[in-house]
Amino acid sequence: MRVVTKQRAAMAVVVCWTVAFIVGLTPMLGWNNLWRLQQNGSLNEDLIITCQFENVISMDYMVYFNFFGWVLPPLLLMLVIYTEIFYMIHKQLNKKACATNHTDPNKYYNKELKLAKSLALVLFLFAISWLPLHIINCITLFCPTCDKPLFLIYIAILLTHGNSAVNPIVYAFRIKKFRDAFLKIWKQYFCCKDVPPEEDMPPLRAWFLSRFLPRLLSF
Repeated sequence: MRVVTKQRAAMAVVVCWTVAFIVGLTPMLGWNNLWRLQQNGSLNEDLIITCQFENVISMDYMVYFNFFGWVLPPLLLMLVIYTEIFYMIHKQLNKKACATNHTDPNKYYNKELKLAKSLALVLFLFAISWLPLHIINCITLFCPTCDKPLFLIYIAILLTHGNSAVNPIVYAFRIKKFRDAFLKIWKQYFCCKDVPPEEDMPPLRAWFLSRFLPRLLSF
């Protein structure tokens, strides 16, 4: 089993941000509706158009590249992984339940089960927040004549924006280390209270507080 080091964690962050930039900037590199707007005469001499999402963003990009390429496969893969994780943890707990004198393994697997449930909740919230909008995009592409109630589109958009606000709340209430880190951040940088020295803090939390938080607060 590989140990998660700072270098590997940093590499994972770099890879995630690189993929995000590639997927997010693809429309600016040419995969958009500009050529279609030029052909049907929707552009005026000043290149001014009505700034609506479906007017400027290609649904081919949103469905085939974004949804089918970068959202649905990882979502299904994570679903399979979490199913396997829960199966293995429950299997181990059932084995240890037969031996009442082995309390430490049970405590360990119960802790792992709680953590897995918290991360699975994050995955579930991501799915219910983003799938409605992607489903609407699929309807737009495959059934252009189908009627889409405007209020449903607004709800789907609000869900996608709300997902980013919900995740920190889930982390704080479900995972003790995140809750302690958030409280430490709040006391140190917003309430101006003294906090324990970094050597008394877990390495990951101390590294986060010393490296990234001051930069974020400086913007």
